[in-house]
Amino acid sequence: MYEDYFNLSEKPFNLTPDPSFLYLSKSHKEALDHLHYGLMRGEGFMCIYGDVGLGKTTVCRELIKKLDGDFVTSLVLNPFLSEKDFFRSVLKDFGVRAATGTKKDLLDRLNRFLLRKASSGKKPVIIIDEAQNLSPMLLEQIRIISNLEADKFKLVQIVLVGQIELKEILSSRGLRQLNQRITVRYEIKPLGLEDTRNYIYHRLAKAGSRGDVSFSAGAFRQIYRLTGGVPRLINVISDRALLSAYVRNSKSIDRMDIQEGVRSLGESEGLMRKTRAPFDLLFGNQGILRSFL
Repeated sequence: MYEDYFNLSEKPFNLTPDPSFLYLSKSHKEALDHLHYGLMRGEGFMCIYGDVGLGKTTVCRELIKKLDGDFVTSLVLNPFLSEKDFFRSVLKDFGVRAATGTKKDLLDRLNRFLLRKASSGKKPVIIIDEAQNLSPMLLEQIRIISNLEADKFKLVQIVLVGQIELKEILSSRGLRQLNQRITVRYEIKPLGLEDTRNYIYHRLAKAGSRGDVSFSAGAFRQIYRLTGGVPRLINVISDRALLSAYVRNSKSIDRMDIQEGVRSLGESEGLMRKTRAPFDLLFGNQGILRSFL
C-alpha cells in the first residue's frame, strides 16, 4: 500500500525468512560463521538456538546459499513428521525418489546414498529447523543417522536449529548420547539499540529506499524498548509505523507513528500471543503498550 509513496520496490518488513534481507549483527554473523566452519571441518553434529523471532530460519537459508558445490543439503522445516516421513523428506531433498517399505528400508536407502556421495567427494548436510518440536523417538532416529560414518569421517552432518527449549531438551538424561555428539553450539541473541537502527535502515535499503524515509531517534528508542531487539517484532511494528506515516502524508516516522502502529496491532492480539516475553510486554495487562495509550 505504501511502497510507491516511499519509493520502495517491495515491502521492507515482511515476516518471511528471505536471506536477501538478512542483517548480520555480530551475533547472527557469529552463528553463521560457527555453522559454516563446523561444516567445512566435518564436525558432525551442530546446534544453533535462540528465542522466538530472532531470524534462525533466515540464517539456515543463508548458510545453504553460502555452501559450495561440494555440499548437498536437506532442509527439514516441519518437525512434526513421523519417523518414516522424516526419512522420505530427507531423501526427497537429496534427490532420491521417495521409497516405500519399512523404516529400516528407508534408513538403508539413505545409507547407500550417503556412501555414494562420500565416494564422489560430496558432503551431505541435514538441517532441521524448529528442532525443539522433534519427538523423542525422532531425535533418537537422528542420533542413529549420525552413526553412519566411514573410517575417518562422518557420512552426514546434522544441524539442529531451535528455540531456547532445545538447549534444555538436549541436556535431559534420555538424550545424553545425542548431546555429547554436538561439537558446535551457539545461541543467537537479540539486537541492541544501534543494531535495531541499522537493521531497519538495512531492510529499507534492500527494499529500494534511497533515503526517502527516515526514523527519528525517539522512534528508534521506542521500537527497541517495545521489541527488545527481536527482528520479527521490529518488522511488525515498523511496517505499521510506515503505514501510519503514509496515512498522515509524512516520510518521517516519529514516536507518534510507533504509537499508532502499536495501537493498530491491538486488533491482532491473537497473533501476538503466539510469541513470548516481547509480545507479552506489548500486550500484557501491565504491558508497555498501556503506558503509551
